[in-house]
Amino acid sequence: MRVLLTLLTLIPALAFNSMLASRSTVRRMGVLSPILSAGGTFARPTSASKPNRFTSLLSKILPSRSNTCKSSSRLYSTAEAPTEIFRADYLQPANWVKSVSMSFDIYDGKTIVKSNLVVVANEQSKHDSRDLVLDGDGSSVVLKGVEIEGRELKEGIDYTLTPSQLIIHSTSFPNPQSFTLSTTVETVPEDNTQLSGFYKSGPMYCTQCEAEGFRRITYYPDRPDNMATFTEVKITADEEKYPILLSNGNLVSSEKKEGGRHEAVWEDPFPKPSYLFAVVVGDLGSIQDSYVTTSGRKVKLEIFSEKENVGKLDYAMESLKNSMKWDEDKFGLEYDLDIYNVVAVNDFNMGAMENKGLNVFNTAYVLADQKTATDGDFERVEGVIGHEYFHNWTGNRVTCRDWFQLTLKEGLTVFRDQSFSGDMGSNDVTRIENVKGLRGRQFAEDAGPMSHPIRPESYVAIDNFYTATVYSKGAEVIRMYDTILGKAGFRKGMDLYFERHDGSAATCDDFRSAMADANNADLDQFSRWYTQKGTPTVKYSSSLDADTFTLNLSQHTATAPENQPFHIPVEFGVIDSETGEQLVESHVLHFKEKTQSFTFKLSSTPKGSAVPSVMRGFSAPVKLVSEASPATQKSDLLTLAAYDTDGFNRWEAGQKLYTDAIFAELHGDELNLDGVYQAFEQTLTSSKISDDSIRAYGLMLPSESGLAEEMETIDPIGLHQARTAIKKKLARKFETGIAELYARLTQEMAGAEFEVNAKAIGKRRLRNTALDYVCANKDSDEEIVASARTAHKHYFDANCMTDQVAAMSILSNVHGVTEAEALRDEVLEKFYNAAEGDALVLNKWFTIQATSSKPDVLADVVKLTTHPEFTMSNPNRCRSLVGAFTANSAAFHAEDGSGYKFIGEKITVLDAMNPQIASRMVGCLIGFRRYDEGRAEKMKAELNKIRDIDGLSPDTKEIVDKALS
Repeated sequence: MRVLLTLLTLIPALAFNSMLASRSTVRRMGVLSPILSAGGTFARPTSASKPNRFTSLLSKILPSRSNTCKSSSRLYSTAEAPTEIFRADYLQPANWVKSVSMSFDIYDGKTIVKSNLVVVANEQSKHDSRDLVLDGDGSSVVLKGVEIEGRELKEGIDYTLTPSQLIIHSTSFPNPQSFTLSTTVETVPEDNTQLSGFYKSGPMYCTQCEAEGFRRITYYPDRPDNMATFTEVKITADEEKYPILLSNGNLVSSEKKEGGRHEAVWEDPFPKPSYLFAVVVGDLGSIQDSYVTTSGRKVKLEIFSEKENVGKLDYAMESLKNSMKWDEDKFGLEYDLDIYNVVAVNDFNMGAMENKGLNVFNTAYVLADQKTATDGDFERVEGVIGHEYFHNWTGNRVTCRDWFQLTLKEGLTVFRDQSFSGDMGSNDVTRIENVKGLRGRQFAEDAGPMSHPIRPESYVAIDNFYTATVYSKGAEVIRMYDTILGKAGFRKGMDLYFERHDGSAATCDDFRSAMADANNADLDQFSRWYTQKGTPTVKYSSSLDADTFTLNLSQHTATAPENQPFHIPVEFGVIDSETGEQLVESHVLHFKEKTQSFTFKLSSTPKGSAVPSVMRGFSAPVKLVSEASPATQKSDLLTLAAYDTDGFNRWEAGQKLYTDAIFAELHGDELNLDGVYQAFEQTLTSSKISDDSIRAYGLMLPSESGLAEEMETIDPIGLHQARTAIKKKLARKFETGIAELYARLTQEMAGAEFEVNAKAIGKRRLRNTALDYVCANKDSDEEIVASARTAHKHYFDANCMTDQVAAMSILSNVHGVTEAEALRDEVLEKFYNAAEGDALVLNKWFTIQATSSKPDVLADVVKLTTHPEFTMSNPNRCRSLVGAFTANSAAFHAEDGSGYKFIGEKITVLDAMNPQIASRMVGCLIGFRRYDEGRAEKMKAELNKIRDIDGLSPDTKEIVDKALS
């Protein structure tokens, strides 16, 4: 669930290069990080997603942060001290709920939820008490009645009610082995600003239950190991207002009721935990299609959205059918129900959710057409649609025993969606995008106070562990299984995993055992990837003695020096620097000791030097460091950039040359750009590069977030200035070649029909990269105006959103030259007016301004927070402006601390409204120890202010406490 996303979530334009590097590791993690979440949704104040509803609620929430809730006949505070939960303390419950029937009776301002739970004693439980413990959020649900097989229970005698639990005393059980419990609760989804549980979004009611949202709907064992069959879910609502009534599984019946109401009954034949439950009720439009599985079953496919967005659903439908076919071909996995529904929701904390047979999506990952979506949006829709579909087996059919095992389903499914995206487009391009995202986000997480293994040992708020580590690094761990065992071995392991655990709740150890047993492999040491945190650093050196080549490796983890050596698969080859011949063909080394040497016989005597190509395909999530002399390193990188047959390492070599140049510029070292110029020219002109996306990525400089991970003390402004300086030098040096490339591509693409495929996307990506360099070559007022005119023309000649956003992003940086500013303002106004209130397009408009390099960008952002189209209540809109500004490193980290103060104020508001989004947003402050003393003190001061908020949510408190401890 939840695209890093993250998620894993990208906002539409953190910077120009971010828009070009599209898929990355975002996926469903949409909101894992506010600086890498997808451009999302918002409706004008006159439309469905009205901010004034939340504004009125905030006026009630903010004056007093201690929420109270009515239950039975009493008021009580729901503020309970946050409890840290430990993996080692896992126990099965004393009772299982084996089947469930529910009814939702929906009225404006009130919904009545009735549940019948068939309870069965768990003979394997080690609990001393046999009481039935049901989770429930007293701030969201009001208990109206409890019965056991027709007998009404009495509070204080038969049950105890706390702010977070309904405890049915075992003395009230008519039969200790099995009985039926019935509850009735009331909830007000219209007041649910947390967007967790059952809530109202525009013209629809919907649910979000992962991780612990079901307890905000009714009382239930809200834990993933309790898998029950939802035999009947009955939904009743006003037919005219809410003609669509959806839940999990298959539709059993529908009928009209008195008073203009109607009813639908759904049944899900597959046992599932409560986090996979879903209900959607609304006045929606849809498109329909079907898919015939390998075994010949016909599955009805339907994708729903608000009626005005139905024209943007076709690409999602095509992606869904491609996903179903890919999973059958790759893993032999068929879909198992007769219906597959997807619903696009405006107000959604995450990227998407894999509820069985009824996926609920953030609109950012469903809606896409030529007019409103960039290439990155199209790629994300394809990847996230695939991700949620793949969860049907890796997450739904086999789920997690407990939330500590979250990476079991998320890391595995991210790996599967990355593989799908690579097969649909280019594997090399997808790999580059994924690693860029990993380094920019997960490496930073590993180096900060929220560092944790992919399987954490404890948590206070589980929502805080939908992280880049669990998702992105978790996917890298799965990829290492594939690398170590080979694709055939990995498939054998997957088959055994499903054979053993289909229909049950499993653990990470169960998955590792299946992989080991299916291949008769020793993976005991590999388990350390689940238990040890931090990013390992692998250092290497090499030597040649006659025809014997020796590679020396060492590993350590600076952030966790007590770590034992990892089992690191190192994909490796050797290249002749003179001829490019492969002197050692690519194969995998099993690096298991702190230091280890490997020797090889070369296939022939090298005519130049024998250059090692280490960690091909980024075969493990590590930092790779050469111990050769600077001169040898540069020579080796030039060889790899020219000759490496591995697409990733060829790109990586150029990135390392660029990185060295940027840091030399930053530190004022003697600057010799010969190697950089050579690598850049080779990428610009080489006939060996057939993929335009690969050429574009080879021309792009490393991102500021990725570069920051190479620094002990981050200098955000200096880093920005150094990167800008190197970019300008390249633009001047290759002015003619870049201009010719831009002109050639412009001519080739003139009048071409818009297409969404790897070739067309590559051409746009390369042309927009060239435009970026053309416009970077500016110093004088005349040059600034000339580049602004070029971008201005690019915008008005564009036939798609990708090209418009590229041009507008460049123009957004213009300042100080009146004629150029006029061109900028014209394009911003034109873009806004053309959006016509489209939420996805307006999010891009906000983000582009928030990530501008203008010196007064914070003033612009503050002003935009008062814009009629801005609201803090919609997560995507909030991220598109406030979150995007935190990604604008130089501006956010202004020395006067104004950026920190701004974000601190916004987190205060957000925490009262939506703790999940607030806890994500506070992540931009927690790495204060990596900055200079002045900045660190100002960031720390804001964290202390946040910690002192009365009634601070457990979500935000956990992260702030860890940062300050």
